[in-house]
Amino acid sequence: MKAIFFLLLFICIIVGGALLKLMQGVIKPVVMSVLLTFVFYPLIKKMNRTLHIPWWCGTAIVYILFFGVFLGIGNILSASLKSIFASIPDYEAKFSDIHRAISESLRENKNSKFMIFLNFDEEQTLFENISSALNLSAALKKVALEFTGIIFTFTKSTFLVVLLSIFLIAEMKVTQMKIGSAFGEKYRGKVRTILKNTISETTRYISIKFVISLATGTIVAIICRAFSVDFAAVWGFFAFVMNFIPTFGSIISCAATSLFALIQFYPSPFPIIMVASLTIATNFIIGNIIEPRIEGNDLGLSPFVILVSLSLWGWLWGFLGLLLAIPLTVIVKIICENISFLHPLAIFLGQKPRSQDLPQENS
Repeated sequence: MKAIFFLLLFICIIVGGALLKLMQGVIKPVVMSVLLTFVFYPLIKKMNRTLHIPWWCGTAIVYILFFGVFLGIGNILSASLKSIFASIPDYEAKFSDIHRAISESLRENKNSKFMIFLNFDEEQTLFENISSALNLSAALKKVALEFTGIIFTFTKSTFLVVLLSIFLIAEMKVTQMKIGSAFGEKYRGKVRTILKNTISETTRYISIKFVISLATGTIVAIICRAFSVDFAAVWGFFAFVMNFIPTFGSIISCAATSLFALIQFYPSPFPIIMVASLTIATNFIIGNIIEPRIEGNDLGLSPFVILVSLSLWGWLWGFLGLLLAIPLTVIVKIICENISFLHPLAIFLGQKPRSQDLPQENS
């Protein structure tokens, strides 16, 4: 009987994955609205019970504050992007200086292994040589198109996500009554427990991740401001967003910030070294020391599962899938932990079995 169940479960997962891929335009806003609701629901509930603020009033306050922060960040980034476009000619000149220095170095070492690998052509620019050797043009074009698509889709669907979240928040007030009516005495308690644990633990994870990412982005912005790196707010926001992607996000953030510092400050080594070392140290300390201490191991996922999750959700939903991969996998793990016949799957998704999951030895 169990074999048949797990076979059907496997088939359902395959069919579900196909639907997630084919219907992503519809499902993405729904998933985003559910996660947004999970974050705001405990706050609105606490305002209602502790401060006796009416449910509709608490909802209005929270979402007005959310829109205020959203618009404020949008204005800062918009102004920074305008400055970036205006400064492109200056950075092209600085990049040309770097290209000239590397070209001269390569001419002096024509037989070097690096030059053979790069297949350096003196009649081409540095970027053209690197692009032809590593086929970067297609990759950069794909990344640029995908990033532009993400920004456009996010801006277009923000209103829909918030609207769905507001209606879902309103529904959450009567969810307990609906569960009681929909499920019999045998299952209503279990369903309520699963829903309660999913909301509370997912909210805890997302909240901690948000605070950790915000701290990372703030410190990176302060470092960039302290060493006069241009567009410090942009690099701080970039570090904040990329921190939601485990391991790889921090690597990409540090590499991008350091590369920009190299282009801006070349040939002065001190600010380049300081910006690179401090951003790497910040991401390492926060990501590998502080964050594990705050989160603990209750929601810990196996490193292999994290990589598989990033690959799977990245393939399904692109960059947005990379951002949502871990929260969605955490939700799956929480649900499996609260359903007895799926509990073995939750153990395999985690880092290591908890003491209560280990078989007890006879004394």
